[in-house]
Amino acid sequence: MRRFHTFKLASVAVLRAEDNNRIKKSEMRKTTQLRQLIENDQLEFIMEAHDGLSAKIVEEAGFKGIWGSGLGISASLGVRDNNEASWTQVLDVVEFMSDATSIPILLDGDTGYGNFNNMRRLVKKLCQRGAGGVCIEDKIFPKTNSFLRGDKQPLANIDEFSGKIKAGKDSQLDDDFVIVARVEAFIAGWGLKAALERAEAYRQAGADAILMHSKLNNSSEIFSFLKEWDNRSPVVLVPTKYYTTPTDDFRRKNVSLVIWANHLIRGSIAKMQEVAGQIHADENLLTVEDMIVPVKEIFRLQDDQEIADAEKRYLSQQAKNPIKAVVLAATRGKLLGHLTGDIPKTMLKIGKKSILERTVSHLNEYEIKNITVVAGYKAEAINLPNLNVVVNEQYEETGQMSSLAAAVDQLDQSTLIIFGDILFKKYILQFAIEDPEDVVIVVDSKVDRSSTVESDFVVATQPDHQSYFAEESYADKIAFTAADDSHSGEFIGVMKLSPKAGKQAQAFIEQQQESPEFGKLDIRDLIDHFIQQGTKVKVQYISGHWVDVNQISDLTIANEF
Repeated sequence: MRRFHTFKLASVAVLRAEDNNRIKKSEMRKTTQLRQLIENDQLEFIMEAHDGLSAKIVEEAGFKGIWGSGLGISASLGVRDNNEASWTQVLDVVEFMSDATSIPILLDGDTGYGNFNNMRRLVKKLCQRGAGGVCIEDKIFPKTNSFLRGDKQPLANIDEFSGKIKAGKDSQLDDDFVIVARVEAFIAGWGLKAALERAEAYRQAGADAILMHSKLNNSSEIFSFLKEWDNRSPVVLVPTKYYTTPTDDFRRKNVSLVIWANHLIRGSIAKMQEVAGQIHADENLLTVEDMIVPVKEIFRLQDDQEIADAEKRYLSQQAKNPIKAVVLAATRGKLLGHLTGDIPKTMLKIGKKSILERTVSHLNEYEIKNITVVAGYKAEAINLPNLNVVVNEQYEETGQMSSLAAAVDQLDQSTLIIFGDILFKKYILQFAIEDPEDVVIVVDSKVDRSSTVESDFVVATQPDHQSYFAEESYADKIAFTAADDSHSGEFIGVMKLSPKAGKQAQAFIEQQQESPEFGKLDIRDLIDHFIQQGTKVKVQYISGHWVDVNQISDLTIANEF
């Protein structure tokens, strides 16, 4: 423990340390956790949060405590940091933050929201809502943010503010509840002498720590105070302006606690502005979808898993039909030359991830974990975790249907069939997954009809009208050919089969395997079979947003993608 000059503080700290040795960390009261952060002999850090979600993020990042920022909370409510949000509104936010986390909150309590009587009620309510402590500043209510018109901000009378501290200490419902006195003398331009006078008065009034604030872009004021203060009681700093000061300098000066005071709210604003501007410019979500977290990350932070577990206990369960995926990845990709000398094409890295890693990541984001990869060339190089790898031993002499035959037992449930050499935006999977039709293929309507390059081109009942309200489109024909005006688009290599269609595919494979021509069949032959049998093949159109990696010239496009 730090040896502060006040014997009472040192004695109480020793007693608390003995008590806390008998309490497991997970069971320790939040007030006790915060007091230990402030009184131990290590420099500690707490991070700003402004709602339950950001509070949870702070805890997951590893911080031991949360700064309930007045600026952050008011900004999240869309009002100014001038006590425009009432103290009860702030209290409601604190309760959500406390419920979402297991670490203590030190609330930025502004001036205590009034006189000593308001302070008494604030402290009682914070104890009831699970906060660890409160920091109050010696300015006049209503306050103005310290970085706005600081030299024109009147400070509170020392005796009046000291009485407010005493009232708070007398009213706390937990002996370990922490009250931090924030000194604004430097902010108001009153200098070191006033800062020391006020800090000492507040210490004598019972403040558990002193927060010394400064708006300079260097730490000269702060270090001049620390030198004269000489560890009389714990000191808390907020280096928002003097952020270039090395953290070890704070350690050498025996600072107790550093607050990173507003960086989550500032970071979230920057990202929200970027995303909102992008969506406004694009008038769609295609560009931003890969810039932001998936919705399931919000669900995770909200602890949706707990309610899912509760549903298993309390609700009857209906049978589910989870979706599987089969990735056809047997080929080397000879046109890629030496790049695929030791690996199959699907393991070729585009940026930091291989093609297969990107496909698996997209599948996982839609909770598709049952993934079978049909390997062939250098099958041993496909070593990603949690994949079921099967091998098409005749990959050099056979086509895609022979590879699918190696995973034919996977077609007993709804199954995505995906080519192993394509890059694509993850939303494309959603088009296939959510379509209720038995057979769904994804078709790119953005086709260069002047090109002589052959591919799997589709003739469909309707062209791509690029409208949600357009008439549904079904495949009439698919062929490996160059594009012409009759074609509606190119099959990109993403297909979904329902359990019913899966059985049809299994029957087709079983029947065709007896034919000497089976080794030449590709997925388009299965699609054509569905069409000939009268099974509707639904076309889900996209316009770009995928890349087929076949040759070295494709890598430039792939890396840009």
